[in-house]
Amino acid sequence: MQDPQPRFIPLAARTVACHTLTYLVMGALAYRFLHYADFINQPCSGMKPITDPIVILGAPLQIVRGVLFAAIFYPFRDKFFGRRYGWLLMAWMLVGLGILGTFAAPAGSLEGFIYTTAPIRMQIRSYLEIVTQAVLLSVLLCYWVNNSGKRWLNWLLGILYAIAIALPALGLIAQKH
Repeated sequence: MQDPQPRFIPLAARTVACHTLTYLVMGALAYRFLHYADFINQPCSGMKPITDPIVILGAPLQIVRGVLFAAIFYPFRDKFFGRRYGWLLMAWMLVGLGILGTFAAPAGSLEGFIYTTAPIRMQIRSYLEIVTQAVLLSVLLCYWVNNSGKRWLNWLLGILYAIAIALPALGLIAQKH
């Protein structure tokens, strides 16, 4: 473990990269295996089509949420990084506050179970994507921060992040031509 208590800028950069990568992977898997196209293509789904430019740029735009997560993780860095099960605490924080206990009423939240008309089964099915992403984000980020001195890891995750933000942008450019 090189720097168990990272400074904010390196933590933000790693959080943005890890969040974007897990967001893209879990979103693609969920779209494919949870049949999100069937839901998105319904006229009253409330979702923009997958071909909408802002949706295509969803992964590159995750920089905003990544910085937000880093700002939330930063005051708790001594609880998350340099500890054996810090990733588990981070994952529980994301799931407990960000998914189950959010003040809004999205599907899958405690409020969503009460106030939305979405079937309970469909709401719980979404956990396959969102809880898994929270856990993957936590594991990957904690591993990277705890092993920040490994150059190969820095390069690998940096290159994967560059690809993750470049491909949607290139897809959007290709779509216009």
